[in-house]
Amino acid sequence: MATGRTHRPATRSRGIPEATVARLPLYLRALTGLSERSVPTVSSEELAAAAGVNSAKLRKDFSYLGSYGTRGVGYDVEYLVYQISRELGLTQDWPIVMVGIGNLGAALANYGGFASRGFRVAALIDADPAMTGKSVAGMAVQHADDLEKIIDDNGVSIGVIATPAGAAQQVCDRLVAAGVTSILNFAPTVLSVPDGVDVRKVDLSIELQILAFHEQRKAGEGQDDTVDEAGAEPPAAAATKPARKGPDGDVPAVMPA
Repeated sequence: MATGRTHRPATRSRGIPEATVARLPLYLRALTGLSERSVPTVSSEELAAAAGVNSAKLRKDFSYLGSYGTRGVGYDVEYLVYQISRELGLTQDWPIVMVGIGNLGAALANYGGFASRGFRVAALIDADPAMTGKSVAGMAVQHADDLEKIIDDNGVSIGVIATPAGAAQQVCDRLVAAGVTSILNFAPTVLSVPDGVDVRKVDLSIELQILAFHEQRKAGEGQDDTVDEAGAEPPAAAATKPARKGPDGDVPAVMPA
């Protein structure tokens, strides 16, 4: 982020690396699926495959929790669900406020997974007077003028920003001044926060651009097969390649952001 600390140090108070913390929700999601199917135990290989990591990394991560499994049996699913949930702080209720109830904010408000994971949406807030009192996800939207009072009344420490980019920093500043110490930012901008405030950024356009990069690489690998051993492209292949022209000449393979 631009200035200030926007993430925790490399290790937390209990000595768990931040990279391990980032993987714990992946393990919890996989374990929850197993629990719902009444699977009693799971091997490190099976759980690692379900979480999308390698088994050695999983075993190392679980060692920080003091959980080593049983040789020939594996890990107890229910115990791991409890252990990881406790480590992530999901065994208590976390009230959150969501600021910016446009299309994205409304979609987030309607997401049913918050409550089942320990998060209670305490308030939906928007600066547009036309939104005040409107029901979204069964809750009345409140005006941004009451932001500080809402945070104080509900003991909120986690805020979600889903505003346009131009309004995000001001909203962030108000959240922090009101006592919010963790922010999930969906606005397409970088937020500046003081020490002691954590920011997690979710930018869908960036994720899509990364996927586009990988798709282009895969397409390029396929085209390599049409190049002869001397490195020259066969005339037939060159003739079938579509010309891509822009107002200033050839369009580059990757457009600048």
